[in-house]
Amino acid sequence: MEDVVQRYRVIRERPDSLREAFTKLFRHGGVQEFEALKGVSLVVPEGEVLGIIGRNGSGKSTLLKLIAGVYKPSSGTVDVRGTVAALIELGAGFHHDLTGRENIVLNGLLLGLKRREIAAREQKIIAFADIGDFIDSPVKQYSSGMFMRLAFAIAVEVDPDILLVDEILSVGDAEFQEKCDQRMEEFHRQKKTIIVVSHDLQVVRRLCTRVVLLDRGRVVADGAASAVLNDYAEMMHSAGSP
Repeated sequence: MEDVVQRYRVIRERPDSLREAFTKLFRHGGVQEFEALKGVSLVVPEGEVLGIIGRNGSGKSTLLKLIAGVYKPSSGTVDVRGTVAALIELGAGFHHDLTGRENIVLNGLLLGLKRREIAAREQKIIAFADIGDFIDSPVKQYSSGMFMRLAFAIAVEVDPDILLVDEILSVGDAEFQEKCDQRMEEFHRQKKTIIVVSHDLQVVRRLCTRVVLLDRGRVVADGAASAVLNDYAEMMHSAGSP
């Protein structure tokens, strides 16, 4: 990732109708541009466990979505080498009217697997998710914890080169979080690249070897986890000081 800028259009005036909203969008009336990322450059070597931290609105999730290919940068370049599995939003990539088992097939296809490859992994995914008979229920009936279990199980069993995780590890009970940690450690031993966005600094401290601190769309610190976490603590303390 080199000199990446990501802009969004923001409508400042409240339109009275959908037609008026589109009119203002195309005529640029009442529309301003917001830069979520401002010239971000970042290199993540193969096998690194990278944490991305920062206050709300600092650009963390935008950065992850650029790496995942959800967005294209407004300017700059994003070069990703290897297969990517992304746990960016709870339930993303799931069809809520399909069962968990059917969504395993759907997600596998979206991640580039063939049906026979999905079938070979299905039982491992179901065993890891451990949601019982709910695997054959529509996922719209799932709790947030069940969503996370199945999404994580799919992501790790498709064996990606790069795993992207955005806050999702904070959902679920202690037993399943331990399973997730063990699988993340296994991925690290296999030299897979992991990028974690989280407000839970204990998760970042436990999992990450390197941390990037974003503030208002810019990288303000990049280095060893302990040092950057200390920088973030000082930033938050200064922000809270009178």
